[in-house]
Amino acid sequence: MAFVKQGMTALGAALLLGSGLAAAPAQAGYTVTLLQQGTNVVATGSGTINLTDLTDVGAAASNSGFLSPNLGRISTAPTTTFPDLLSLYDGATGPTSFGSGGLTTANSGTGDAVGLQVIEPPTEAIIGLPEGYVSGHALSDTSTYDNMNFSMLGVTPGTYTWTWGTGANADSFTLQIGPAAVPEPSTIALLALPLGLVMWLTARRTRPAPGIG
Repeated sequence: MAFVKQGMTALGAALLLGSGLAAAPAQAGYTVTLLQQGTNVVATGSGTINLTDLTDVGAAASNSGFLSPNLGRISTAPTTTFPDLLSLYDGATGPTSFGSGGLTTANSGTGDAVGLQVIEPPTEAIIGLPEGYVSGHALSDTSTYDNMNFSMLGVTPGTYTWTWGTGANADSFTLQIGPAAVPEPSTIALLALPLGLVMWLTARRTRPAPGIG
C-alpha cells in the first residue's frame, strides 16, 4: 500500500478501513467445489485444516468418495481396494444438509481422503482426514461421479460452510456446489470508490505547491 503511505489523512484511513481493503485476509481453510464437467460431476478439494480447536475422536475406514446430501455428508477420496484409515475430528458447526439426495458413491478419485459428516446434535460435524495429518498442511483430492448431474445426485447449488475455532485458529470447510456467485458490478464500483477517493486525497496532499513569482 505504498501508494497511499505519504499524505494519508484520518479520513483516508477511515475510508480504506471502511472499504474492507485494509483488513487482514481471512484464513482460506479447505474447499470442495462440485461442478458439472461434460457428462460427469467432479468434486475437487484443496486447502488446509487447522486442528487446534478440533477434538480427536478416533478413526474410521474410508475406501471411496461419496455424497449423502440429505445427511450433510461428503467425502473426496482416491478409489482403492484397501480402505484408507481416517482420523476423525469433532468441533465444526454448520448446515445439516446440502440437498435431498441419498447416498451416491464416486466412480473414481485421486489424492487425499477428506470428508465431513454431520452428527447429533444436528449442528455439529466430524471432519475425516488422512491418518497422521499434520495441522496446516496442504490437502488436494478429487472424486468423479460418472454420467451424473446435480439433479440426479440430489444436491442444491450454493455455498455451504462449516466453521470452528476462534481468532488465529478460526478455520472452515466449505462446499461450493456450482460456480461461485460473482459480485454485482454496482457492488464492485462501491468498493472501489473509497480507494479512489483515498488516492485523490493523497495526490492533493503530495502535489508540490505552486511557485511564487
